[in-house]
Amino acid sequence: MSPLSQHPADEGSPADALAPGTGHDSAPQWQQDELDLRNRLYGRAGVARAEGVLLKRYGLGSADEAFALLKGVSQRFNIKLSTLADAVVRTPAPDDDAQLWFPRRARPGRPGLPGLPVEPDSGVSQGAVVKAVLQRVLSITQTSMGNVQLAESGRLRLARHTGLNKYFTDFFAFVDAPTTACSQAAAERRQVTVRDVATAEVFDAASRHAILQTGSRAAHSLPLVNRVGVPLGMVSSHHERPLTDLTHAQLAALRQTGLDVGRWLAWHWNTIVLDALEQLHATAGRGARR
Repeated sequence: MSPLSQHPADEGSPADALAPGTGHDSAPQWQQDELDLRNRLYGRAGVARAEGVLLKRYGLGSADEAFALLKGVSQRFNIKLSTLADAVVRTPAPDDDAQLWFPRRARPGRPGLPGLPVEPDSGVSQGAVVKAVLQRVLSITQTSMGNVQLAESGRLRLARHTGLNKYFTDFFAFVDAPTTACSQAAAERRQVTVRDVATAEVFDAASRHAILQTGSRAAHSLPLVNRVGVPLGMVSSHHERPLTDLTHAQLAALRQTGLDVGRWLAWHWNTIVLDALEQLHATAGRGARR
């Protein structure tokens, strides 16, 4: 199952209360205040769910205390607050009164990232790897526009971009519906080339408008998959002109990049993120025992 096809139940999706404006009948578009509100709601929802888990599990005094705990651990382990919150929500709880959350956890070796412009001492930084994979994909596809999205809370969340304007990045800050090439690529676990955005059926009208207005006329989406083929993220290149088929060599290089980075993301989750959860459990548990 695609990471886009399920996410934790909550009090309702932020999108339930919002709908795009209709500046043009043929191309519904969001107003900036609508985008800002939607993105704040989506961004806050994951953290709020994690706060609720911590309050219930450890008997913390307030949501502010839970937030401070999340923020402190995320900074210590150099991971996004939203990533840590997502991990808290979807990782099975530790046993009652357990000193360790993961008492018998094995630590896998860090996989290599051949061909990526990553500094040797930045190997545990997800931000550095995300930056490097975007550079690599844009080099292979010979364009200067592109973005990286990571799977989080059942949707794709924009993690890095270059050459794309604010409306585009705000519009695609979160993707959780099968109305784009990136979500199709994630759902089908394969590379997807959109030769001409203006005529491709994969987009709804609002998504098509958001892409065209930034100057992109074609796109190619590459899933970043783990060892069993589950997409953990997506890299999309954007092109100023309609795109002819990529060569076999380009597709092969992209596929290998998707495998290498997907395995690194899986390693990062199973080591750095779980280390952060372990620290969070230890810190919160000490407070609960006092």
